[in-house]
Amino acid sequence: MDKFLFDEFEGVSEKAWKQKIHVDLKGLDYNETLLWYTNEGITVKPFYTKEDQTHQKIKLPTTNFSICETIFIDDVNIANKLALDALKRGANAIEFIVNSEFDIKKLLNKLELSSNVKIYFKFNFIDALFTKKISNFIKNQNVYYNNDIIGNLAKTGNWFSNLQSDHKQLEKLSSINNSIAVNASIYQNAGANCTQQLAYALAHANEYLNHFGSGITNKIHFNFSLGSNYFFEISKLRAFRILWSSLLKEYGVESTETHIFTQPSLRNKTLYDYNVNMLRTTSESMSAVLGGANTISNIAYDEIFHKSNEFGERISRNQLLILKEESGFEDAQHFADGSYYIEAITEQLAENALEIFKLIEQGGGFLKQLKEGVIQRKIEESAQKEQELFDNGDLVLLGTNKIQNDKDQMKNDLELFPFVKKRSEKTLIQPIIQKRLAEKLEQQRLEDE
Repeated sequence: MDKFLFDEFEGVSEKAWKQKIHVDLKGLDYNETLLWYTNEGITVKPFYTKEDQTHQKIKLPTTNFSICETIFIDDVNIANKLALDALKRGANAIEFIVNSEFDIKKLLNKLELSSNVKIYFKFNFIDALFTKKISNFIKNQNVYYNNDIIGNLAKTGNWFSNLQSDHKQLEKLSSINNSIAVNASIYQNAGANCTQQLAYALAHANEYLNHFGSGITNKIHFNFSLGSNYFFEISKLRAFRILWSSLLKEYGVESTETHIFTQPSLRNKTLYDYNVNMLRTTSESMSAVLGGANTISNIAYDEIFHKSNEFGERISRNQLLILKEESGFEDAQHFADGSYYIEAITEQLAENALEIFKLIEQGGGFLKQLKEGVIQRKIEESAQKEQELFDNGDLVLLGTNKIQNDKDQMKNDLELFPFVKKRSEKTLIQPIIQKRLAEKLEQQRLEDE
């Protein structure tokens, strides 16, 4: 019956659609009126057809996404209680932020480390012996160690110790699975566009492959932050899997599943009308799911100005639980397959990012260009374009640069300093500065309160 009904209609070609549109435009230029040219160098058309379908073969996760709770280890006993509570309330992954050595037995006391629970350690220092101590204690394949010496250089302007020492520490970690991370979040939070993020993440990872060889392929995992450009962020994650698979083939490695950990961006989060941040993080988490993220750690609506608190963490976790359990997003990693629009954007993002990657390699590689300030300059140029759009009102953050609530008062509600902090320490290179779009406007509003 259904087949008979659809057979009643003749197919319409892309050319026929365009001809109809030209008639309806009544002399207006098609390219100027209906095409959208993005900062990523992508041309978005007003319609897509099966001719735009690329039939991409992307190796996406075979299981649905994990819901992660991020916990800073200050007091190891408190961190343990928070982790136990998060797992009881629906999380099935924990990310621990680590600033110094801790008692691993106390941290993981009573935690059931099953195959259904992932553990992430994000280190703000590098110590191979301590990481091995953790690995020997846990002995679980679902543990990921975020050691990223190049990411630390990009973020802080300095090595943890120095180039030689940092690389030796990483070499000692080569026997541990999932022991190297590529933190691409810094590029997004600093204002790099999607194409740049993809290219820099790929070039960043390629530095590790160049130095340590293809044998470390299964040691590397990736961290991305996602913004509010819904379809582009879906496409970004899908494009990266294509790019990483292509790069590994150049090293003679058959592509394995690429492990991607994601968080919502901080760049578009706001101090005023902060409840809108919940809408932003929901959209960004949806992009992560449909893009095929393995693990998602949501951020609280008050992340930028409040200390970690039970209410904020519960809301952020429940946003993911609602997506997974009530909104039909469980096992949704393949929902975007076959979408003409998403496949077309994915293809363009991958191609454009590959061109930037090739230019970086021709220029001596990512580390060399980072030391010369080339990467920082390119990100700053992109960030400035985005900032101008925000300042002019063309890029809207609701409640901040449009439809402000003049009665909103925040001066007495700041537990954390929500703006870029000036640093006085000497750095080896210019660090990549992560900055929110609304900072200047918010500072002025705080002064006027």
